[in-house]
Amino acid sequence: MSTKQGISIVTTTWNERENIGELIRRIRQTLKDTPHEIIVIDDNSKDGTLEIAKPLADLAIGKAREGQTKGLLFGAKKVKFPTIVTIDSDLENSPELIPALVEKLSVYDVVVASRKQLPRFSEKWAAKTLGKIVGVSDFYSNFRAYKREAIVNFDLEGGETFGGELLILAKKRGFRVGEVKYDAPPRRMRPRIGGSVRANWRISVASLKCWLMHYL
Repeated sequence: MSTKQGISIVTTTWNERENIGELIRRIRQTLKDTPHEIIVIDDNSKDGTLEIAKPLADLAIGKAREGQTKGLLFGAKKVKFPTIVTIDSDLENSPELIPALVEKLSVYDVVVASRKQLPRFSEKWAAKTLGKIVGVSDFYSNFRAYKREAIVNFDLEGGETFGGELLILAKKRGFRVGEVKYDAPPRRMRPRIGGSVRANWRISVASLKCWLMHYL
């Protein structure tokens, strides 16, 4: 792994009590020889996720429910290490890929773990349009590695964009964006973003916001 100073892992949770312990265990195992911290930002879960996370994470904070993008940025602004990795809490991102993402920060400022197969048509459309603008094939993957300066100084304006605004801002400010492609595990039955119709609608709205932010 290219960094010796340490890695800060940031994840957001909303009703993830069944997954958060396993996620933290796998991150700890993957980074057992690397200084690291795990920060959990809980989006007002009702199932006790925060109570499970507190003794396991280095920092676990509950906040008002504002969405994933704000949660990730909120957590990123609390890190102590110069390398930040954001990861979903639902086990659809493989913590074992973290070293490969961090390694590519020797070339880039932001590295996205891009799924080889995208499950929704709205994500495929975003990949062909917004993805080309920033240079990745999976625009809405929030499994990313950042150099600290490529995320912590941002302020969000677009509301919930499922992490899209963070990539748009990085690109507009001249940060180098790269990717690592991987085979993602199957999507869970009840994804956080909602069912097929609702999810595609919300992602399409987020994409429109990102288009406007890119060109304005």
